[in-house]
Amino acid sequence: MSELTKYMAVWMFSVFISSVAQIMLKAAANREYPSRIREYLNPIVISAYGIFFLSTILTMYALKYVPLTMSPIIEPCSYIFVPVLGWLILKEKVSRRRILGMAIMFIGIAVFSM
Repeated sequence: MSELTKYMAVWMFSVFISSVAQIMLKAAANREYPSRIREYLNPIVISAYGIFFLSTILTMYALKYVPLTMSPIIEPCSYIFVPVLGWLILKEKVSRRRILGMAIMFIGIAVFSM
């Protein structure tokens, strides 16, 4: 595996865990809490923000070695990860329109990467 591929994988992992953190925040928002402070200071929310922080660190680390021109390929993957994770974890419905949008985005990523 080349160095570029390794750092692109780090960046992709960063995008993925950021998507996981978004799903965690959505799951936390769907719950009822006894007080406003508990709504924001609970393990799920704190963990999600910790994951966002880790994602930022990994992205900055990867950007030291990956050209910024790769950003239009890697960053939009979150728009695919979030609905898929929402469907798998939160059992959210994914409309045909959203599936079409994800397919167009995937095709765009593929074309741009060539």
